[in-house]
Amino acid sequence: MQVLVIGGTGTVGRQIAKRAIDAGYQVRCMVRNPRKAAFLQEWGCELTRGDLLNTNELKYSLEGVDAVIDAATSRPDDPRSVYTTDWDGKLNLFRTCDEVGVRRVVFLSLLAAEKYREDVPLMDIKFCTERLLADSSLDYTILQGVAFMQGVIGQFAIPVLESQTVWVSGSPTSIAYMNTQDVARFAVAALERSETIRQSFPVVGPKAWNPSEVVKLCERSCSKEAKVIRVSPFLIGVTQSLVSFFEPTVNVADRLAFAAVTGGGDCLDAPMDKTYSLFGLDQSDTTTLEGYIREYYSMILSRLREMEADLDKDAKKKLPF
Repeated sequence: MQVLVIGGTGTVGRQIAKRAIDAGYQVRCMVRNPRKAAFLQEWGCELTRGDLLNTNELKYSLEGVDAVIDAATSRPDDPRSVYTTDWDGKLNLFRTCDEVGVRRVVFLSLLAAEKYREDVPLMDIKFCTERLLADSSLDYTILQGVAFMQGVIGQFAIPVLESQTVWVSGSPTSIAYMNTQDVARFAVAALERSETIRQSFPVVGPKAWNPSEVVKLCERSCSKEAKVIRVSPFLIGVTQSLVSFFEPTVNVADRLAFAAVTGGGDCLDAPMDKTYSLFGLDQSDTTTLEGYIREYYSMILSRLREMEADLDKDAKKKLPF
């Protein structure tokens, strides 16, 4: 099967491409900048230059393709509006798929998008895209994720290790973080599972964690005490209003809108028994946040010890005896 991965250079897209290659699929990745995607080619992916807003480039990328896995979303530094990249682009992608006869589509969405669509532009777009697929004749599978474990490193693990301030909302949300490698398992497994066609599934981690629990986990894993400052949702809302006045910061405002989700005090989690069963995957193989954090600190602390040892060796060389 020839699979086209959209968003192959992204955090989860690259894991999907790697997983599909390892599973024996012929993988093509449509990228805007092939030079930044050289690592995909080294893994065995075919690269094609293209943009979701360019129909001709999409048709070229879809030639000979049997299925599409769409993991693309706008980046924080993308100068274009999230509506341009994530809505106009999706419209163009799925219409072109329908036009050229590519029926099988796997789409990565967000859990509870319908609940937060009034507050978060990206959630609104994800919800509308799900409705678009439901009204289409495409053989879609929608995977509704939450947040990736990789994001925990920058938000919690590194600040705790480096004795920096950890900023959390005053009304924190519990989140069932998932490793991107595990998300990739579901995306690739869907390709061979006809029972997942024209259905939506939650794809979340084994347990929902609130920020205080994540901070304590980091403290235990690296033996350091965290400095935590809680920020009121009101302050985040004021910041969002200010930056939205300036065109270059519109994307920043879109991202700040997620404060309504992360600071809403709800729980972003869902039952996963049905998902694991229909996708033929074993839940015990899924990464836990405890294991992920421990492995990260173990790797980092080991590297720091090696660096200290190397510095000691250099210092000894300078001694006169």
